Amino acid sequence: MSHRPYELMPDSDLPCALGLIVLRADETLEPEFHEALADVPAALYVSRIPSAPEVTPDTLIAMKQAIPASADLLPKSPDFKSVGYGCTSASALLGSDTVAGLVKSACNARQVTDPLRAAVAFAHHHSLSRLALLSPYTPQVNKPLRTALAHAGVSTEVFATFAEAQEARVARIAESSIVEAACDLGSAPQVDGVFLSCTNLKTRTAIPKIQSRIGKPVFSSNSALFWHMTKCADLLKISQLQQ
Repeated sequence: MSHRPYELMPDSDLPCALGLIVLRADETLEPEFHEALADVPAALYVSRIPSAPEVTPDTLIAMKQAIPASADLLPKSPDFKSVGYGCTSASALLGSDTVAGLVKSACNARQVTDPLRAAVAFAHHHSLSRLALLSPYTPQVNKPLRTALAHAGVSTEVFATFAEAQEARVARIAESSIVEAACDLGSAPQVDGVFLSCTNLKTRTAIPKIQSRIGKPVFSSNSALFWHMTKCADLLKISQLQQ
């Protein structure tokens, strides 16, 4: 056996590092992000966080204690340009600043975002203030989300829900159901866009279908999160997930 010399790549040759914390019960966010990153010069590192099979205020708040441990499982060497915490409703209950502080306490993240913060940023960037909201949540989960959006200057007076608490069922809501409900909401003359909330809701291929029918901007928890993370990371090349 012989020992061979080697050289180390400079950090400047490495792709931009993005981190993503995904709920254990989430079956949608990670594959949609991998599809979106096919045309983006970035490396995605994923950590999972314990989460309950049912979405309730109590189960969402319970994740607070696990966020640092999940962020700590991301690799230590990369300089993460942005890290996303993948839960819209938990971000509304905990607060985006709280989530960011917990993530930064355990990993090397320049910026931290979440679907709520990202949705607000997307709405403001595109001058959207009167959104139609479609969610899968129960009333106890919808209320804090709508309140958080209102506090950020985004109204959701036009609103509908699938009222489903089980994550496994949310991940299996048919695209046709999403498209029909969103088009119905988005056709209201008083709204200037549609927000599809929940990272477990499959929206990647539904978004362009809805937009083509209603002629208004449509975005989801996942598309907004991807848009905001790549924006925070100063990536110039964005995939088709960005709307």
